Amino acid sequence: MRCNTIQLKVENLSLHHTPTPNITRAYLLGALHDSSEAKYTFRLCQKNLNYIELCAQGIKNLGFKCWVYKEGKDRDLYIAEFSKRVLYNFSINTPIEKIDYIRGYFDSEGGIPRNFNSRYYIYFAQKNKEDLLALRSYLIDLRISCGNIHNPSKLVDPNYFRFYILRESWEKFGNLIGSYHPVKSIFVRKKI
Repeated sequence: MRCNTIQLKVENLSLHHTPTPNITRAYLLGALHDSSEAKYTFRLCQKNLNYIELCAQGIKNLGFKCWVYKEGKDRDLYIAEFSKRVLYNFSINTPIEKIDYIRGYFDSEGGIPRNFNSRYYIYFAQKNKEDLLALRSYLIDLRISCGNIHNPSKLVDPNYFRFYILRESWEKFGNLIGSYHPVKSIFVRKKI
């Protein structure tokens, strides 16, 4: 019973604190860091069906079709598949687009503890170091302090990189960037 009570509280908290998201092209471009692609489509992949449905609705609000389906019979992986035309000739230019891009990137590839009793941190991880360098420069442009990009273990994976948001910028990150992810949004906002 305790588990059900906690789940109910988390669901109510997310409904209460998460604003109705405005999924933009910049957000989708950031979210594509946890995706795959075919010749004509992108495929956002996540275990959280609510997040996939939120992205799908945002794509529909942009005027495009989006298909949501479960990947395989026995896997907890959901897909939002949509045309590459959604992002055709789109690039990040404005501070608002940088914020949306970072939010999408965080929702797909960012990390944060999901236990309120754990030591708090915010990080981004990716195998593409150049990609992380661009993301980090957007954060610095927005005056959010970041640690250095580093490889946590060359023995485990020499091509895996990450960086942290520094403690003095946690509140600013939560207020300016935040999260649309149904689970991450709860934990980002909790520490502010």
